[in-house]
Amino acid sequence: MSTTLNIALIQSNLYWEDPVKNRKMFEDKIDTIPDYVDLIVLPEMFTTGFTMKPKNIAQSEGDGTVEWMKRMAQQYNVAMVGSIIFLENGKFFNRLYFVPPVGTLEIYDKKHTFTLAGEDEVYEAGKEKLIFEYKGFSICPMICYDLRFPVWSRNTEDYDVLIYVANWPKKRINAWDTLLKARAVENMAYCIGVNRIGTDGADFEYPGHSAVYDVLGEPMVYSEAEEILYATLDKAHIENTRKKLRFLEDRDSFNLIG
Repeated sequence: MSTTLNIALIQSNLYWEDPVKNRKMFEDKIDTIPDYVDLIVLPEMFTTGFTMKPKNIAQSEGDGTVEWMKRMAQQYNVAMVGSIIFLENGKFFNRLYFVPPVGTLEIYDKKHTFTLAGEDEVYEAGKEKLIFEYKGFSICPMICYDLRFPVWSRNTEDYDVLIYVANWPKKRINAWDTLLKARAVENMAYCIGVNRIGTDGADFEYPGHSAVYDVLGEPMVYSEAEEILYATLDKAHIENTRKKLRFLEDRDSFNLIG
């Protein structure tokens, strides 16, 4: 069992509604990532940007991107996480994939669709929380607007790492910074947030602010530039802090019914 997890966060501009160009762009960036990295995290809807017009995207692109992620994971011996537009049974999903270099991929459909942008009218909301295991770490991935809902992310499963992939705009970036730190502190878990930069086809500006916070909410990495960020997560930091402070033992018990 690994005691550390090396992660790379790719903070990038995106080509609007152009999966082919975005895959090529990310492939070029991935080629520069060192061999020691275990997990690469990409933004929300990393092949298109946060579009409310999924019908502009060819139906085959979802499966095509999943196959691309599998190929990248195998070629570079690294796991990958990111969300894409996916069409299934006539319905569109903002779907996150965890793709390991070997083994079974995992999926998470965005629970909280962003009503302010009409996402709820276009994409189906997910119903299931996902926790997966990778290299000795228990990881809970979520998508953008999920960050505003602490009950959904509450650490009742004793996971080690929270991941948020996002297209979070500049005008509300203070909330992003504040809530990422809060999720780390209240859940006593590493919290990773990967945002995009640049301006999208709907004229929304994105400032980055991708970051990693440790179990006590201390920032480990942070950036407002187009770059790849690196961090090493330490299992001992999680276990020792929880053993010393024991805050999770006092958490409220509840069941989600809706």
